[in-house]
Amino acid sequence: MIEIVPLTVDRVDKLLEIEQEVYPNPWTRQTFLDELAAPQRVYLVALIEGEVVGYGGIMLVTEEAHITTVVTRPERRRARVATRLMLELISRAIQEGIRSLTLEVRSSNQAAQALYWRFGMAPVGVRKKYYVSEDALIMWVHGLDTPEYRTRLTRIAADLP
Repeated sequence: MIEIVPLTVDRVDKLLEIEQEVYPNPWTRQTFLDELAAPQRVYLVALIEGEVVGYGGIMLVTEEAHITTVVTRPERRRARVATRLMLELISRAIQEGIRSLTLEVRSSNQAAQALYWRFGMAPVGVRKKYYVSEDALIMWVHGLDTPEYRTRLTRIAADLP
């Protein structure tokens, strides 16, 4: 079973390990500490039997939010870790009055794009060389505060094992 809990400083080293595995330009310890200390941020960790298997973060700005990161350990992909993280991040954003959500995703990352489509996100533009050697697709979803969006989240949650 996947447990989603708030990120605490004592788990940052585990996130750094995953960052090194996944990204050519990983976040640093200081980046995580700065994000944890910043106002209007929510960072969550996904655990399976106490092991950190993923994490995600969101920045809340008035009625909009920006997903800063959603990462799953490579060996835990396809276990719906990212889906659970997205559900919790979006639920918390909605509780804070957020109505729109955005993020950037690597143009080549088809699996992540499929996940974000499932959450109603659609591409609206491209940030050239956002990832140094690769463009990012900018995706948005609006209407998080609508009954229709709540129904979407309920369906996604019901589809989880």
